[in-house]
Amino acid sequence: MNVKKQVKELWKLCFDDNEAFVDMYFDLRYSSDRNIYIRRDDKIISALQMIAYPMTFCGTNIQTSYISGACTHPDYRRKGVMYELLSQAFVRMQSAGIIFSTLIPAKPQLIDYYARLGYVSIFEYSKRILRLSEMPVSTSIRVEYATEYQDDIYSYFNRKNSERTCCIQHTKVDFKVILADLFLSGGKVFFAGREERSIEGIAFVSAIGNTLYVKELLSENPETENELLRQAAIMYGCTEMIVIMPPATETPERFPLGMVRIIDAEETLSVFATAHPEVEITVELHDNVLSSNNGYYCLRNGRCTKGEMNLQKAFLRLSIRELAERIFTEMQPYMGLMVN
Repeated sequence: MNVKKQVKELWKLCFDDNEAFVDMYFDLRYSSDRNIYIRRDDKIISALQMIAYPMTFCGTNIQTSYISGACTHPDYRRKGVMYELLSQAFVRMQSAGIIFSTLIPAKPQLIDYYARLGYVSIFEYSKRILRLSEMPVSTSIRVEYATEYQDDIYSYFNRKNSERTCCIQHTKVDFKVILADLFLSGGKVFFAGREERSIEGIAFVSAIGNTLYVKELLSENPETENELLRQAAIMYGCTEMIVIMPPATETPERFPLGMVRIIDAEETLSVFATAHPEVEITVELHDNVLSSNNGYYCLRNGRCTKGEMNLQKAFLRLSIRELAERIFTEMQPYMGLMVN
């Protein structure tokens, strides 16, 4: 049995995904260059995919690697196999110029495990619950839906998503995987405009029973947003809508979603220093997994210099997790439409 087939069988053993989703994933997302695995007793016992995602961060785009499908055969768990696999993945990421690794824990109890490897829970989301009966009608907005990829929909999505200041981005190739996953679950992409004008709003939706689940909503104004939701709910015969959205400062309730791990501390601090030239500090950094991150980092005048200390300025001794917490605390990071 070849590697792809073995990894697919391991996935089926470890996760509860339906056959259609697994087939879609291994047809569209799996690739040998993304895959990393450990073999024991002449079989693959642990595997994961490293999927590249751009991310907006401190006014620029940086490269991240999303851990997907991390799994270990039940007979080999609690033996350090996943630790070994992730350690190998981190080294490969560093050599590829990756700055952050991200993931969504398959189960809440895995959060502590990933924390021991340097990950921090920083990606959150909020919800809005709306009722169809309370939504105003707008007759000037035209709403349609798509059940296949369209360039104009991706262009609009990409433009609006890139306006988010600390957010995972999606390439055109990845966007097609997102749509395949959405359509597989009976979902659609609704898009809105006025007469023959270009797209002014999009909504990624699916329905379960009487509830419309809105996985992503982007628009130019509240009127377009409301009409998108209203017509999508009518088409699916739903009276209630749950809208997933990025957290905001005024958001009363937030829900945990994803984690981040700094892979390249020097580049992270260099990008941060450029965006925050007012910060002058020396950081003594400790990383128990990636020793290349260990050392002193001096931030001054918008630059980061590794191996240099300035004891006349503020001094911090931080773990790799504590550094991520300090950097991301005020940024409200977001990841949406992850095929997880």
